[in-house]
Amino acid sequence: MSHYLNCKLCPRECGVNRSESPGFCGQSDKIKIARVGLHMWEEPPVSGEKGSGTVFFSGCQMRCVFCQNYEISQLGKGYIITENQLADGFLKLRDMGAENINLVSPTPFLPSVLRALDICRHRLNIPIIMNSGGYEKPETVNMLKGYIDVYLPDFKYFSPERALKYSGAKDYPEIAQNAIKAMFEQVGKPVFDERGMIKKGMIVRHLILPGGRHDSVNVIKKLREMFEPRDILLSLMRQYTPMYRAKEFKEIDRRVSTFEYNSVLKEAVSAGFEGFTQDDGAVGEEYVPEFRDRE
Repeated sequence: MSHYLNCKLCPRECGVNRSESPGFCGQSDKIKIARVGLHMWEEPPVSGEKGSGTVFFSGCQMRCVFCQNYEISQLGKGYIITENQLADGFLKLRDMGAENINLVSPTPFLPSVLRALDICRHRLNIPIIMNSGGYEKPETVNMLKGYIDVYLPDFKYFSPERALKYSGAKDYPEIAQNAIKAMFEQVGKPVFDERGMIKKGMIVRHLILPGGRHDSVNVIKKLREMFEPRDILLSLMRQYTPMYRAKEFKEIDRRVSTFEYNSVLKEAVSAGFEGFTQDDGAVGEEYVPEFRDRE
């Protein structure tokens, strides 16, 4: 596909011909995934009683030193599938009772993912979710118009310096803000069914990092500048667990304290946002899914 020949799907705009060599994301022009299955650990209106039908894609346009999915985002674990096989996977998730189809970090393969959806989405009859780190080009978000019902972006940092240090992306704050605005323009305010399951809208996630409460407060303030409180839902995450390369950075080689989390939560409540919180029981490597390198 032409998008892969001079790849500029993500803000890195590496321009690599991915049919010949991997792009910045570490991926070729072939779809690579590491898990297809029901996932119970998303926000309640996403997972529901039956589970979110998640597809975890390999590769990533970011370089987060603390990534809990580092096996697939950084180390490339996964297996190659075709567009038809991906479409079949979506339909199997539907048949398993999935509440939705949850595309986890699909950006490196978006043209192929959209072709897979074209094959089967008229038979899915459940919402399609884009689950993203937030580091997206508005032009790429625009490719998803008409395909995505619910956006689940991260807004990781307000500070460019922290974004550079921990994710190798100094431009992350500006990029994420523009991407989140573009996502909201597509889907609007949250809409739920009679069971409380989200059918349309956006949940913005923010993972609080150790020693980062001031930056997190600034993220909340920026979101309040961008949106009215009921425009979006806010998921304030406490699940940070030092993994991957976190031990190389002493200040984040620990869990988030109750004081840090409650400080940010207080700001979110003051801003008027509704959404989701996590208690300290949602922390640990046991919450990381098992990824596979073969089907």
